[in-house]
Amino acid sequence: MTTMTEASVREFKMPDVGEGLTEAEILKWYVQPGDTVTDGQVVCEVETAKAAVELPIPYDGVVRELHFPEGTTVDVGTAIIAVDVAGGAPAAAPVPAPAEQSEEEQKPQGRQPVLVGYGVAASSTKRRPRKGTEAAAPAAAQAIQTELNGHAPAAPAAQPRPLAKPPVRKLAKDLGVDLATVVPSGPDGIITREDVHAALSAVTALAPAAAEPVVTAPAAVTPPAPAVTYDGALETRIPVKGVRKATAQAMIGSAFTAPHVTEFVTVDVTRTMRLVEELKQDKEMQGLRVNPLLLVAKALLVAIKRNPDINASWDEANQEIVLKHYVNLGIAAATPRGLIVPNIKDAHARTLPQLAQALGELVSTAREGKTSPAAMQGGTVTITNVGVFGVDTGTPILNPGESAILAVGAIKLQPWVHKGKVKPRQVTTLALSFDHRLVDGELGSKVLADVAAILEQPKRLITWA
Repeated sequence: MTTMTEASVREFKMPDVGEGLTEAEILKWYVQPGDTVTDGQVVCEVETAKAAVELPIPYDGVVRELHFPEGTTVDVGTAIIAVDVAGGAPAAAPVPAPAEQSEEEQKPQGRQPVLVGYGVAASSTKRRPRKGTEAAAPAAAQAIQTELNGHAPAAPAAQPRPLAKPPVRKLAKDLGVDLATVVPSGPDGIITREDVHAALSAVTALAPAAAEPVVTAPAAVTPPAPAVTYDGALETRIPVKGVRKATAQAMIGSAFTAPHVTEFVTVDVTRTMRLVEELKQDKEMQGLRVNPLLLVAKALLVAIKRNPDINASWDEANQEIVLKHYVNLGIAAATPRGLIVPNIKDAHARTLPQLAQALGELVSTAREGKTSPAAMQGGTVTITNVGVFGVDTGTPILNPGESAILAVGAIKLQPWVHKGKVKPRQVTTLALSFDHRLVDGELGSKVLADVAAILEQPKRLITWA
């Protein structure tokens, strides 16, 4: 990386969205050294643990240098591009595609530009492991820790971010010490300055002996590529990162932290389906997204109003139940990058047309891959519509920090006893999972029964609302 010293050169840093994100991977550069940029022009696309984000440059000028190639994971607060705001010729050649990468790695993987947003907190920058000395250094540190501790450290991708204060992080960065390989001695597992110096001393003393066996092949970190196994069968390995990685970690944390209980009910929704058709013809609903999910969402909001204790969260640190006097209704959405759960803020205060408009915007934004990180924060309850895949029902896992999630199954024409006779009726199955620490069986059952009752007799939306 070339250090810019000219007064006219501005360094643009990986920005902070204020949502607890700490790093982002550079997916694609839209500019090269020598290109002229203007204030607000998108210069690159990055992927955080929440979503893919386009970054605009905040000033006019000429690109002098791109500090990192595509595929690099960069900590928030780190300079990623230098721009000469006074203009002039570029000082550096374009960043070439890394010679060590395979042809598959250099392909764009079908990513498309998405929304404008920002990223969080500075620390060291991590590059994808490559052949040679760049891959040997962190691997050598792991081997040294194995020798010192008697066991191999866990893989960094499976560990939480190492705990350390900003001055200690800066010290580690300056000394070239990977905090993930440092054994903490401070309270609550916090890494101290002494720990960093001890790790550096160990590397200095043992690196020559550890260097040879730790040079690793990059197969585990390359993009999807077929590999032949020992018996001749083919496998494809796909790196888990970004949205998929965050989703996997969140689901594991939720499943093994909150005690889940799931209840089911099968309900005749024939009248609800008729109401959907009527609403599509209503002048106030013209141009809005009107479908069964809209009425399911409204039914859940009414059920929450009747049973407000369901709208809560568990505060583990303070051992408290936090009742929410607002409903940010999450809608689970499957996207090419993985499952995301954006939410409709203050859904409880919206009229049916307003709710329909918000649902339409949420779905369209998610499909286009433009959901912002902020749109996925602060949810209180969630709906997941597995019925769109033809699935009858499921046992949904709670979105972290929420107390309940409602799964809606496929609506099918089935034989049903109606007014004493077996008739073909539109029927679906609902499943409600809830956190049994703060929602007991009675409360969960009341909420599920209320939703079912409204969908069976949608006129209750008027009498119960």
